[in-house]
Amino acid sequence: MKLQIPPNIAEITPYPPGKPIEELEREYGIRDSIKLASNENPFGPSPLAVRAISSALANLHRYPDGSGYYLTAGISEHYGVKADQVVLGNGSNEIIEFLVKAFVQADDEVITSHPSFLMYQKFVQVRGGINHVVGLRDMYHDLAAIVDMISERTRLIFLDNPNNPTGTAIPPADLVAFLERVPDSVIVVLDEAYVDFMDDDLRIDTRALISDVAGRCGVVCMRTFSKAYGLAGLRIGFGLMDKKIAASLHKVRQPFNINQLALTGALAALEDRAFYRRTIDGTREGKEYLMRELAILGCRSYPSQTNFFLIDVGGDATLLYEAMLKKGVIVRSMKAYGFDRFIRINIGTPAENKRFLNALQSCLRECGYV
Repeated sequence: MKLQIPPNIAEITPYPPGKPIEELEREYGIRDSIKLASNENPFGPSPLAVRAISSALANLHRYPDGSGYYLTAGISEHYGVKADQVVLGNGSNEIIEFLVKAFVQADDEVITSHPSFLMYQKFVQVRGGINHVVGLRDMYHDLAAIVDMISERTRLIFLDNPNNPTGTAIPPADLVAFLERVPDSVIVVLDEAYVDFMDDDLRIDTRALISDVAGRCGVVCMRTFSKAYGLAGLRIGFGLMDKKIAASLHKVRQPFNINQLALTGALAALEDRAFYRRTIDGTREGKEYLMRELAILGCRSYPSQTNFFLIDVGGDATLLYEAMLKKGVIVRSMKAYGFDRFIRINIGTPAENKRFLNALQSCLRECGYV
């Protein structure tokens, strides 16, 4: 077989998925491991979502609502936007794909930061576009350098706000000043997967950003049900944007892109304010506790506006990751991101946080980092 693979596809490195917990336990001979590596919600899924999904199981022989009518209406009401400003995606990943499909052609340019979410660049490469990557400055998006990178071929700018993996957020005044300098032919995409965990004074007025576009660039705000609502396994996200941008995304969206259970579960989760509040409060309390204890262990942790944060462990992060794994605690080494001494963890339940600290204290000694 002689495949004719286009160069832009042949050069792509696939997104590196993690192994299932069951497989890691088998390989390392461990049991009852805890996973703090994927920024998931440790408090489980929304109970209202689980109940709604259970009730919907009897209708799996029917196609889902291709328009996502009820979920779109729920999001519209919740965020105070119009229904034609909402686009649903199979995870917020799919909103990224829609944007690149709709607005990027071969040799068009897209600006992203590094480190940030890898899929921005991969979708652009698939499309034959040109990626321009701007390094973070002091762990924040370098907005001045991004503006300098803009050309007449620039179509999209992706900013994960807060940033993953650093957890930093753009001050609102800086973002407004930045948007005023971006040409109105460019769309700025704010990936707000972790916005629910941000301090109130750092949040942006989403409705104003997407609606007040006269003489200014368009803005797309991407959100997800994976984090604060605990529905990562359903793959459901959405974008908020001007209706003209939304209309273009619907043209490249496949019919029935959101499955029935995701539509049902997300709508119920949106109304589960008690679970949402428990997640936000539990995450904040867990983060404060972990940072206090890490300081006692001699590790430097970095402030974060998300449900995860970076930790400088004082030595090779991958060696520490391996040592932690043998104790049944799964963390993320940041060595691949250029942070050789850093691990990243998401906040767990109180019991998981204590187990992490105990394992870390032991592994720091084993590795000779303290």
